[in-house]
Amino acid sequence: MGNDFHHVLLGDLPLQQGGVLAQASLAYQTFGELNAAGDNAILLLSVYSNGHLSFLPLIGEERVLDPNRYFIVLVNMFGNGLSTSPSNSLSQPGRRFPRVSVADNVHAQFLLLREHLGVQQLALVGGWALGAMQAWHWAAAYPDYVKRLMVICGTARCSPLCRVFLNNMRSALLSDSAFANGDYLIPPLRGLAAFGRTYAGWAYSAAFFRDELFRRMGHPSLEALLSAWERHFQQHDANDLLTLLETWHHADLSLDPRLNGEFSDSLMKITAEAIIMPCDTDNYFTVAEARIECDLLPHGEWRPLISPYGHCAGLPGRFEAESEFVERAMKDLLQRKI
Repeated sequence: MGNDFHHVLLGDLPLQQGGVLAQASLAYQTFGELNAAGDNAILLLSVYSNGHLSFLPLIGEERVLDPNRYFIVLVNMFGNGLSTSPSNSLSQPGRRFPRVSVADNVHAQFLLLREHLGVQQLALVGGWALGAMQAWHWAAAYPDYVKRLMVICGTARCSPLCRVFLNNMRSALLSDSAFANGDYLIPPLRGLAAFGRTYAGWAYSAAFFRDELFRRMGHPSLEALLSAWERHFQQHDANDLLTLLETWHHADLSLDPRLNGEFSDSLMKITAEAIIMPCDTDNYFTVAEARIECDLLPHGEWRPLISPYGHCAGLPGRFEAESEFVERAMKDLLQRKI
């Protein structure tokens, strides 16, 4: 279970910020069977620098995401190396790849679900981090289609603080002359290593570093942790990382012309039953930003995750207690009668 994914060809997609994504293809994986009514589907969205497998720890018999009960769809974002990306596009490779928004991803995913998979309604849409940003957009763009919304460590738009972080990441990657304005012949490994080290500094809380909690993760030293982050990002294509970074940086559901509203109005029109779960020590998607958004929801429950693991606390399966908290919340949400 995990790598048996499919591709759906969507043709040339007009993009929110102009231009066209040529020969667009979404990579996805499903578990379970769609029922006759087409309304037992759960959509889970991919995150930055990871594919569609983030929620695998919660999928299985007697788990909250039981394939015997639900039709579970895992979808990859444009730019992540599996769906159409700078690293695999034949007509728009490398730096010629266009800017793709969260809205572009969500509307393409809707085509996948409705036209290709036959899903009539989503029992739940959810995600962590950048996946949560997509989930927010889903609930706002398709309120009659989404019954439940599960947001884990993510907001409906990129905050000024988060943009500072993303600008730091971009600078770290571009500092390597081997990047060559995106036309590199060999991977810019020094830039990717700097990218990983910079990322790690924001991923966890101050208490995590002070109390050396990285040792619980199997890293004997801080340097070992940072080296692991280096290796992780050196496995990725630099242009893919920048494409997703731009998607994240410009995420703001109020910019989608199909929503026809201000940011707060778009949130207040969400009809889904929702659980909003920030982590109290998240440095990217802060509790303060998440609280503002949750308070605008007609049916939003505030259920923060208390953890020293910062943003990473919300990743299913990474930390036992935190993962159990996430799974319990998702179970509660799915049990609500709507």
